[in-house]
Amino acid sequence: MADASSLTGLLDRMVADRQLSAADARALGSPGRDAPPSSEAEVLRWLAQEYEVPFNALDEIEPDRQVLGLFPARILLKEELLPLRRENGTVEIATCRLFATQGLDALKAMTGLRLQPVLAPREAIQREMKKRLGVGADTIDTLGEEASFQVVDDNDEDTDLDNAAEDASIIRFVNQVLRDAIELRASDIHLEPFEDEMRIRYRIDGVLQDVPVPAQIKRFQPAIVSRVKILSHLNIAEKRLPQDGRIKIRLDDAEVDIRVSVIPMLHGEAVVMRLLRQNSTLRGMSQLGMGERELRGFRRVLGLPHGIILVTGPTGSGKTSTLYTALGEINDSVRKIITIEDPIEYQLRGVNQIQVSEKAGLTFARGLRAILRHDPDVLLIGEIRDHETAAIAVQASLTGHLVFSTLHTNDAPGALTRLVDMGVEPYLVASSLEAVLAQRLVRVLCPHCRQIDTSLTALTLAAELHFPTGTPIYRAVGCRECRNTGYHGRRGIFEWMDTTPEIRRLILKNASSGEIREAAERTGMRALGDDGWRLVREGVTTPEEVFRVTKDQSAGEREGAKNAATAATSTPA
Repeated sequence: MADASSLTGLLDRMVADRQLSAADARALGSPGRDAPPSSEAEVLRWLAQEYEVPFNALDEIEPDRQVLGLFPARILLKEELLPLRRENGTVEIATCRLFATQGLDALKAMTGLRLQPVLAPREAIQREMKKRLGVGADTIDTLGEEASFQVVDDNDEDTDLDNAAEDASIIRFVNQVLRDAIELRASDIHLEPFEDEMRIRYRIDGVLQDVPVPAQIKRFQPAIVSRVKILSHLNIAEKRLPQDGRIKIRLDDAEVDIRVSVIPMLHGEAVVMRLLRQNSTLRGMSQLGMGERELRGFRRVLGLPHGIILVTGPTGSGKTSTLYTALGEINDSVRKIITIEDPIEYQLRGVNQIQVSEKAGLTFARGLRAILRHDPDVLLIGEIRDHETAAIAVQASLTGHLVFSTLHTNDAPGALTRLVDMGVEPYLVASSLEAVLAQRLVRVLCPHCRQIDTSLTALTLAAELHFPTGTPIYRAVGCRECRNTGYHGRRGIFEWMDTTPEIRRLILKNASSGEIREAAERTGMRALGDDGWRLVREGVTTPEEVFRVTKDQSAGEREGAKNAATAATSTPA
């Protein structure tokens, strides 16, 4: 039975939104009812029965696109009305407001069609409208009407569209895209120009997903790009060279830092925006999801007085978040911690943080030299990019500082040879480097729709990997909760390599990363792929995800499992 206060709040809101009459709200909330409704859907079902109006949860129905095109998107979105289908000259319109008829009346007057209201939950209507009409459909609809009255000189089209970047509708459209991406947990926004369309995609959980947008958005592509440039303090007149900028926005008391990159393409300028949430809550070491061996090794090096600890992996693999978590473990009043980053992704209380500024001449190398004069105990270098930065980091570790940094390599052993390739002497690498952590992020199975994979290929894979008898392997399905991807959220998989005496000797001999890997595995190092199978065994992710992010791992003992998983991706469950 519904809680009395929550029921009262629900009914009051629906009355205020004109979804429900005051008389019906009193009837629904009366003490005499055996089972008061606990959700909007239940209230709407009751209304549908009382007033003999159809009810549809919109779980299975596919709205007719031709019917959608009969009505202006601006009114549909404003009044929360969704045309469903047309039968016998009558158009069914989904609504959550039975007693607010002004929207339906406006559509009748504009089209002359007979309309039949169908009650549906507000959340379902909003979800389907965004999917069918696209992000910012009301804004583009308004722009289309305004544009039809403009006379544009063919020789000055770009200038007119640049001026349009200050139009309220363009501003509103860009804001809608940013808000939508943040609400969907996107890490990147891609605005991509093509010959006959402008495509918008969000990277969610590491995978790009198409965003529905109105077809006529292509006409306003230069104005949209110019608006992003204005927000990023870039030159809107420069359309031939790449530009980089930054936007900082506040949404619901949360700050989001956005790195913007604009590059000229064949059919216009492409924009990529990376979203960095400033107020993200850092987890503790135990919440990183590391295995016991990796966590024990990481905690051990945090207590060292000096040395270099590297975290490696591709862009977007969570390296910086792991390092911030490590700093949070050792951040106390007896240590001075200084970071130099580009950009500063998290703000840590009690930590001195420096923002790199190439334009002002503050590079990683120049900043590091200045930092060493501030008597730090712990340094965090956002990324080792060149010989100069690497050499200063090594010197800092040899003079009594604990240095954390990131490096772009495929695995942990590759970090050692990468430093040597940068020009650091092998004996300096051997004496300064204490440990390397390689990591990737795999998508986590959606708990609402995951299913046990009973196919022969899944059983074969479990046997190849020596899973305990009866251990299930799950597969991704897809549902409304996960946007039909089958996944929601991400977890890390890790490869921890301590710099043992044997590995130090191999570094001095300029050994290959393959030889270093063999030595590390003899001392217990677990490869990225092997750590991924731990999450498969725990039912956290799928074999396809593990191979997607660790396809560069090809140790001989995993070749059979790789073949089995390859077959699994081509055989339906």
